Amino acid sequence: MGETKQIRTALISVFNKDGLGEILELLHTNGVKLLSTGGTQHFIEQLGYPCQKVEDITSYPSILGGRVKTLHPKIFGGILGRRGLAEDENEMTHYAIPQIDLVVVDLYPFEETVRTEGATEADIIEKIDIGGISLIRAAAKNFQDVVIVPSKAEYETLYRILCEQGPKTTLEQRRQLAEKAFGVSSHYDTAIHGWFCK
Repeated sequence: MGETKQIRTALISVFNKDGLGEILELLHTNGVKLLSTGGTQHFIEQLGYPCQKVEDITSYPSILGGRVKTLHPKIFGGILGRRGLAEDENEMTHYAIPQIDLVVVDLYPFEETVRTEGATEADIIEKIDIGGISLIRAAAKNFQDVVIVPSKAEYETLYRILCEQGPKTTLEQRRQLAEKAFGVSSHYDTAIHGWFCK
């Protein structure tokens, strides 16, 4: 059950970029293709690393004021597609869905916004992350094949893995990160629910 998987393509969509530079350097050095959107893509390119726009894959720009960027079958198919399952692999080939092996997410700071003096209801609602939480859940569900880094708190975990193993993970490492991911998802939704219940 310790099947090792290679990371060839990484989707990175984060709010907090502190500590991301070291990870990007290792991914780039090891030949991992980077995908991203918006501010994260700009950050990656400013560091001098090539980064493919998600919209080049989906053929859709970021729309509705940034509310919809990654929510597309070509992105979620690339995360949820089961490697080694002929039906999934055939569909991915047919629909030109790229295989995504690593997803790095740091969600919009909902709780911090709630605590910010003067934050309006509109401000708070805009910090309810939709695409990010969906990426987390999709990648964690497919932990057999995909690595999920669900928050800045796990950047160090990924950095250590890359330093020690290169762009490879064991099944146990992917499972442990999936467990962390569902913890992040649960906490985030609980915080949102709590705010609505006030």
